[in-house]
Amino acid sequence: MSRSEKAVFTNMCMIYKDEYILVQNRRNPNWPGITFPGGHVEHGESFVESVKREIFEETGLAIENPILCGVKQFQTMQDERYVVLFFKTNQFEGELSSSEEGDVFWIKKEDLKKYELANDFLEMFSIFESDKVSEFYYYKEQNNWEKKVL
Repeated sequence: MSRSEKAVFTNMCMIYKDEYILVQNRRNPNWPGITFPGGHVEHGESFVESVKREIFEETGLAIENPILCGVKQFQTMQDERYVVLFFKTNQFEGELSSSEEGDVFWIKKEDLKKYELANDFLEMFSIFESDKVSEFYYYKEQNNWEKKVL
């Protein structure tokens, strides 16, 4: 049995200042709603450099010292492991600007539930905020998708 498998790596970053978080209202019909900006890790690119690049492309902000705070994973229809690396930082500079991925704007953390959120975003947000959990995991059990927060 092989110990290797095909994988897709992506990232997402919670940028915060005081009680505010930067969110993105995604335009993608496959996963619409409020979430954090991020994107795909390019071949040969480091995880940290990929999140810095993606955040700049989608928000206009240059972030520093993104801290890896969790992961989300599931198997795709092509049986690839899809991994989303969760980062967070409060160190950034630049002028905020939206991209074709979606509009970006600041909201108070306490107001998050007032918005139309991307599927499962609240569970993911709990990982960004917690020191006790670090993984959001989808798995199949008897042909049904189940999820765990670990």
